[in-house]
Amino acid sequence: MLRALAVDDERPSLEELLYLLNADPRIGSAEGAGDATEALRRINRALESGPDGPEAIDVVFLDIQMPGLDGLDLARLLSGFARPPLVVFVTAHEDFAVQAFDLKAVDYVLKPVRKERLAEAVRRAAAQRGTAPRIPVHEPDPDHMAVELGGVTRFVAVDDITHVEAQGDYARLHTDRGSHLVRIPLSTLEERWRSRGFVRIHRRHLVALRHIGELRLGAGTVSVLIGAEELQVSRRHARELRDLLMRRTTS
Repeated sequence: MLRALAVDDERPSLEELLYLLNADPRIGSAEGAGDATEALRRINRALESGPDGPEAIDVVFLDIQMPGLDGLDLARLLSGFARPPLVVFVTAHEDFAVQAFDLKAVDYVLKPVRKERLAEAVRRAAAQRGTAPRIPVHEPDPDHMAVELGGVTRFVAVDDITHVEAQGDYARLHTDRGSHLVRIPLSTLEERWRSRGFVRIHRRHLVALRHIGELRLGAGTVSVLIGAEELQVSRRHARELRDLLMRRTTS
């Protein structure tokens, strides 16, 4: 079972997080810290006591925006430890997701925290610590992508996605109504959606052929227009894209 430390400077948020953690059967113990400095002291004591010591911590559930030392600062410090605990960020702000996963975070949970979403973060932490039970894995819905916005999971139709932008270990899905950040590499989406008319045009971009409005040829450059946005096509992908668009218009 996991030994957890929850860190949040807002007392109601900390108490709610601790309540949800203690209700999860995979959590053996959960304690709270009101700021990152206090959390760092506890983690240092835990490391000194050893992995099986009475103060050992397996995973830290960490808010980001806190006075003084913030959550990202603490995670950077922990990344330099020989045996750091796992980190799950719990925050009201989507903007720090890329930085969080650059720091090898296990998960990134948005506030207000839902029981089901936190349970998924606990499952991921338990899997990394080798304490997770074997649970059947269900295939993803091929027609929709689950995205999280403001603590609510929504399902975006793949056919509504115009293009995808790589952002580290994340991908940003663009639609006519906005964009969504998901934790999945662009290469995985490229393979999964190839049969649905998505094609790589650049190391950073995957586009849906049906949403391309124009193919623009310049002096040694190629670009596509998707809505009002113009995206550059790399040389290595230009010929394949032109051929696909030609076949599409003549079929």
